[in-house]
Amino acid sequence: MEFKDYYEILGVDRGASADEIKKAYRRLARKYHPDVSKEAQAEDRFKEVNEAYEVLKDPEKRRAYDQLGANWKSGQDFRPPPDWEDMFGFGGAAGGARAADGGFGGNGFSDFFDSLFGGGFRRAGGGAGGMFRQKGADQRASIRVNIEDLYHGASKTIRLASGRSLKISIPRGMADGGQIRLAGQGGPGVNGGPNGDLYLTLNAAPHAYYRLDGRDILLDLPVAPWEAALGASIKVPTLGGPVELKIPPGTQSGRKLRLKGRGLPGSPPGDQYVLVQVVTPPAETEAQRDFYARMQKELAFDPRAHLTGG
Repeated sequence: MEFKDYYEILGVDRGASADEIKKAYRRLARKYHPDVSKEAQAEDRFKEVNEAYEVLKDPEKRRAYDQLGANWKSGQDFRPPPDWEDMFGFGGAAGGARAADGGFGGNGFSDFFDSLFGGGFRRAGGGAGGMFRQKGADQRASIRVNIEDLYHGASKTIRLASGRSLKISIPRGMADGGQIRLAGQGGPGVNGGPNGDLYLTLNAAPHAYYRLDGRDILLDLPVAPWEAALGASIKVPTLGGPVELKIPPGTQSGRKLRLKGRGLPGSPPGDQYVLVQVVTPPAETEAQRDFYARMQKELAFDPRAHLTGG
């Protein structure tokens, strides 16, 4: 059978990180997906990419594959080492569907993959003739959480779409879009194999006045014209409690002021950015309108002078 260089198939170095491997897989899977690709032999390339990722995403399979050494080239005639199953515990796929031309069998993987990993199954007890056992499928779900929960951490009982209830702990300083892994809470194992894991993605719910930008927090802060013009010390809310913020004299609407380290906790923590919004008081009474008229006369201020060259 032909040797498969999974690193070459994904276009990554042998020392590539898990993130680099995942990015390469996603790019190639989009490129060769049979439903959208116009590339020649897209379906076969898609299967090759999936097979390569099946091995390299799994630390155990990748470690075993790397033991074959770096001197093999794609297409070379290959036979697994005679002690392969004793060394690594992966069962072969004897009796499985095979492709006569050395291509992909009925399980969607090549003879090369089956000879090494047997479709990912392991023998219960490691002995010949034992029943196959397999880890259950990993599952994924998304939950809505408050920004306060991301900042402080929280314990919650959630109800999944399947109707199952779980008690979870949200670590302090989790980011919007971060994941929590719940070991053994995924799909059931086969023939005594371990359960899969459940990965929960945390999605921050909209807040009344905070917005998230990564680990940074944004807050629109209304200020009066005299506070912006003369400067002021204003009490500003943060998730860790209120702090005093100095508004420099002559501050214009839209100016961004930083409260260092007041974003989501982390290493390093995020910051809180305050966006100044100058709010004009209403002129509802005759006295208030007279006051604005005096301002117009005494200040002689034209905010559009830069547009007209004045």
